[in-house]
Amino acid sequence: MERAVITVTGKDRTGIVAKIANALAENDVNILDIRQSIMDGLFTMIMLVDISKSKKDFEVLSQELENIGEEIGVKVIIQHEDIFKYMHRI
Repeated sequence: MERAVITVTGKDRTGIVAKIANALAENDVNILDIRQSIMDGLFTMIMLVDISKSKKDFEVLSQELENIGEEIGVKVIIQHEDIFKYMHRI
């Protein structure tokens, strides 16, 4: 399994989860865990996803998610799990 963490932040509005989840499903990316919160009109979501069967390579998927975020007015960042594994090994 190859995992990544997706964070989504911005002003709350209808359809954020649906738009991101649909993009992931279209690319065979499986959502393993999802947490979301709305605080005083600000939307935050963290997803743990399995990208091992993704139809697109990581950079293309990242750009696609970023573009979707721009369309709906939120910031979307995807980070490979390895970043979290190795960042404290220095």
